[in-house]
Amino acid sequence: MKKFIIITPEGETLAPNQNQIVENLQVIGIVENVNNSDQALKKLLIENDWILDAEFNVAEFIIYEII
Repeated sequence: MKKFIIITPEGETLAPNQNQIVENLQVIGIVENVNNSDQALKKLLIENDWILDAEFNVAEFIIYEII
């Protein structure tokens, strides 16, 4: 079985001094015990309702296998 990290360019992060908005990639989740990236995305969404509730665009997600 494989392990994947799923990130997105959506959203914003505040700098530690909270005076600047930092554009960066955010980790949405890490999924283990799946065979491929499609299964990883499906499992992530099933186990984390907040992702769709927050209106993230799933098409923007970037999925990398963790070796």
